[in-house]
Amino acid sequence: MGTRRLAVFLDRDGTINVERGYVTRPEDLGLIDGAGGAIRALNDAGLLAVVVSNQSGVARGLMSEDDLARVHEALERLLEREGARLDGAYYCPNYPEGVDVRFTRDLSCRKPNTGMLELAERELDVDLARSVMVGDFATDIELANRAGMPGVLVLTGKGTETLERAAELGLEIAAAVPDIGAAVAWILERGRADEGDGR
Repeated sequence: MGTRRLAVFLDRDGTINVERGYVTRPEDLGLIDGAGGAIRALNDAGLLAVVVSNQSGVARGLMSEDDLARVHEALERLLEREGARLDGAYYCPNYPEGVDVRFTRDLSCRKPNTGMLELAERELDVDLARSVMVGDFATDIELANRAGMPGVLVLTGKGTETLERAAELGLEIAAAVPDIGAAVAWILERGRADEGDGR
């Protein structure tokens, strides 16, 4: 008891790397300023840094699963150069109107559905109730709401547009912050406050 780990779940495009539509090649990948340092701070604090990302470009026929793997490997290399690492990464290639029927049937992994979180919970022994989701898109915050965890909205990527529509979309945002660095600072400060309360 009490050994389950806390995770910070991170959207990828627009949160860690620059939003450029469908990133189908490693050379299209670029980190948002401060992203490496933010993830390194999570590593140093003993929190799991876990990517959860919809990647419907596979279902849409814009990229293969091998292409997706190469992009992820490039992301890990970029982070490694900044002394940061990911503890897990979950991608959902599925989309209901995809051109590849293999990726159109099971949408349980596709945000805002909670399939990727549930898989991480099992594989990484994550305490979902005490974890946090960080992202720039409405589905990221809705995912957090469905999972019963705080959803932190970053204003990079599509974050400003999401914030403007939050009430209309019925989103409960725990914090809206400029970028992933500010999100991690908010999470770490919240953790210190909880420790001060003896939780």
